[in-house]
Amino acid sequence: MKVFFGSLVVFLFLSCNSSEKVENKVVITDGTKTYDVYQPSEMSSLMKGMYAYNMQLKADIEAGKELTGEFPEEFLDIHSAVLSDTKLRNENFKHYSAKFIEAQRDIFSQDSLSSVEERYNNSINMCLSCHKTECTGPIPKIKKLLIK
Repeated sequence: MKVFFGSLVVFLFLSCNSSEKVENKVVITDGTKTYDVYQPSEMSSLMKGMYAYNMQLKADIEAGKELTGEFPEEFLDIHSAVLSDTKLRNENFKHYSAKFIEAQRDIFSQDSLSSVEERYNNSINMCLSCHKTECTGPIPKIKKLLIK
């Protein structure tokens, strides 16, 4: 029994170690309860916006609508948006983000010889290529953007 309590004390002491990684959370108190609210990085928020935009773009293309919009200039923030604490903007990221921007702009090109579906899928495939090397978590979600 002494071994059990001794182990419990050591476990509690080690679990309260102050050198734990600080997470990107904000504490909100409403008077009765306290909530830890996750705060996404700028890059995460930007990519969620890109996802929503491309989901709508996919729907328009599949519905046969003519694309009347322009490349969203906000997408250029991919080069400067703050990444999450654990990520770095390395050469792979720089390469693929530049290729993504180029492919996304190409969707709106009226001079292209390839179909809008092909140009759109090229853009989404750039997302997949980058995420295969860096942050693999969103890959299943990104695949849903592809036009089959």
